[in-house]
Amino acid sequence: MAVCSSPDFCPSFSVLIPAAGGGTRMGGSLPKQYRPLAGKTVLRRTIERFLACSGCLRVQIVIDPAHETLYRASIAGLDLPSPVAGGTERQDSVLAGIDSLAGFLKGDDILLIHDAARPFVTVEDIHAVARAATQTGAATLAAPVTDTLVHRDGTYPDRAALQAIQTPQGFRYGLLRAAHRQARDAGRVYTDDTALVAALGHTVTYCPGGRHNMKLTTPEDWTMATRLLTETVSFETRTGTGYDVHAFAESPAKNATIRLCGVELTHTQGLAGHSDADVGLHALTDALLGTVGAGDIGQHFPPGDPQWRGADSARFVEKAVDIIGEKGGKIVNIDLTLICETPKIGPHRDALRARVAQICGIAETRVNVKATTTEGLGFTGRKEGIAALAVATVRIETRDEKYSNFT
Repeated sequence: MAVCSSPDFCPSFSVLIPAAGGGTRMGGSLPKQYRPLAGKTVLRRTIERFLACSGCLRVQIVIDPAHETLYRASIAGLDLPSPVAGGTERQDSVLAGIDSLAGFLKGDDILLIHDAARPFVTVEDIHAVARAATQTGAATLAAPVTDTLVHRDGTYPDRAALQAIQTPQGFRYGLLRAAHRQARDAGRVYTDDTALVAALGHTVTYCPGGRHNMKLTTPEDWTMATRLLTETVSFETRTGTGYDVHAFAESPAKNATIRLCGVELTHTQGLAGHSDADVGLHALTDALLGTVGAGDIGQHFPPGDPQWRGADSARFVEKAVDIIGEKGGKIVNIDLTLICETPKIGPHRDALRARVAQICGIAETRVNVKATTTEGLGFTGRKEGIAALAVATVRIETRDEKYSNFT
């Protein structure tokens, strides 16, 4: 048995997360990896631990194709490769993931395997396994056994000689692929990837693990995890505002239309602008970006850039929503005011509200669209254009830094 060392470097690695299981021991109809845990799904929390690591080149997820909708909702805003379809057993799913990486990884590249239901792994744990696997070819986290153990036959094994295997487990890609193929060809099923590699005669290096890196398996585990997170994670509400104006085109046009809050409305004049001149969505984009301190619409979509000429402004809002998701935020409410003498907003209010909710991926009950005039004053009063004011409210996760490694 080898023991890992910790030199001062962190090698590059990729990670494979098998998430195709049904999680039946947890109970309930929703697979445990997709259950929300203090505001985020278990799978998303696990993925984010690896995305926070320096040296992480790729995070590949293996899923049950029947869970595609759950998976997409869980990773919204994360830049990940397309998921791989898993198999009947965990071993089948891992091999499918390994084979999918054949065009990306070479024989000596490091691949980590990690359980989807271990969301408390730390960056230090991950780096330790990656370093050890680089040195020796195969490594895993292993925690000391602290309870007294008894065999069903009444014998008491020496707990000092035992360890509880955890993940991540790290391997040279070629070694792990060969081990899985040998197991498949021999018709042998293992519950752990280190066991496959050991069956080839390769020594596995053990890195110190800990109780914090618990695997969520039973309802009792879930209760403990919830308590840990709710004690160390809190939420705050942030508000952003946006304001925009667009002038009507100089000359009336037959069959002219304007796009307002993503809806085409018939009008006597179009709106002038580099993109589609959707004044409502432009104001909303700035409001959403403001909730997470992400600048303004001009920074992300420069008005002089040809690629945005005539662009659908829904793309701007969707980008802002993705940024909020990446920062752990969720939209609570949107309040949008349109300021104009014409067109009349009232007949279209429900359609505008529904479209905004659709673009943002939230319920219509969280969106309000209203209109007002300036009583004939100013450029809107003279029917020269439309102005819009947006206010967005976001709930975002914050952490007690004392416990940040574990959450």
